Amino acid sequence: MAPETDTTSPKFERMALIGVGLIGSSIARAARRANLVGSIVGCARTAKTRDKAMELGIVDAMYEDPAETVAGADLVIVCSHLGSYATVGAAMSSSLAPGAIVTDVGSVKGCVARDLGPHIPAGVHLVPGHPVSGSEKTGPEAGFAELFDNRWWILTPGEGADQDVVLRLKNFVLALGSRVEIMAADRHDLVLAITSHLPHLIAYNIVSTADDMETVTQGEVVKYSAGGFRDFTRIAASDPEFWRDVFLNNRDAVLETLGRFTEDLIALQRSIRWGEGDKLLEVFSQSRDIRHRIIQAGQDTGAADFGRRTESPDNSD
Repeated sequence: MAPETDTTSPKFERMALIGVGLIGSSIARAARRANLVGSIVGCARTAKTRDKAMELGIVDAMYEDPAETVAGADLVIVCSHLGSYATVGAAMSSSLAPGAIVTDVGSVKGCVARDLGPHIPAGVHLVPGHPVSGSEKTGPEAGFAELFDNRWWILTPGEGADQDVVLRLKNFVLALGSRVEIMAADRHDLVLAITSHLPHLIAYNIVSTADDMETVTQGEVVKYSAGGFRDFTRIAASDPEFWRDVFLNNRDAVLETLGRFTEDLIALQRSIRWGEGDKLLEVFSQSRDIRHRIIQAGQDTGAADFGRRTESPDNSD
């Protein structure tokens, strides 16, 4: 009699990555580091990306067709832009192996069931996920195995999800170096709207405003960039296509948090106008306390950063 399958094992025989940019290539590297997979295959639209991934040795094979990529894989991770999910799902649907686990790394989770879910055949398990880590850099060469170390990776299994499957994927993510949280998709989208999506929207907007001011200041905005504005430009350097898809797919949560932000910004404007220093001090002190809590939670370092750190990634997802 054959032994029972260990459904909690984090190891997989064949991992297929749909997209091998920063996140996909980092998953490949982290999985290699922890010896979690037998083989790794990837999918990319351009020959340049496919060639680079093979050159770096982060995959065993690269394909252009998602269907060819996922054939025989027991773990499929969709690492492409959110706007591609429906197309990718339709392309790979007929090639997904029975019992395979399909997950993703998208920054919005509510749309996964809508766009990817209909293409997941019976017997294949969909468990959406989101590693809350990244940087403004892109491409296979940008990835590194330590990207997920001590960072949160959120899983949002739907109602009725097979708990053994969820546990197996959770153990895989833990073995990559991440900390894991299970939550509902709508809660994830609201939380990320304020912690990630709104900050990026503000960054894009303030850099756009600064660009408009370049004529007025005769180029001095860029010339004297430092401190806060320099950090905003780092965030605003993130992949435009990626963030377009984020905002279009999480519009309700973003608009809700944007409304709150606008109200609070107007309150600050009023305090500045009327010289209400005590109110400004209260808001600024509360903000500093939150920063200290982020450091205490291990999600950043308290070291001074008056220039650019190059030894570790800046979170931008």
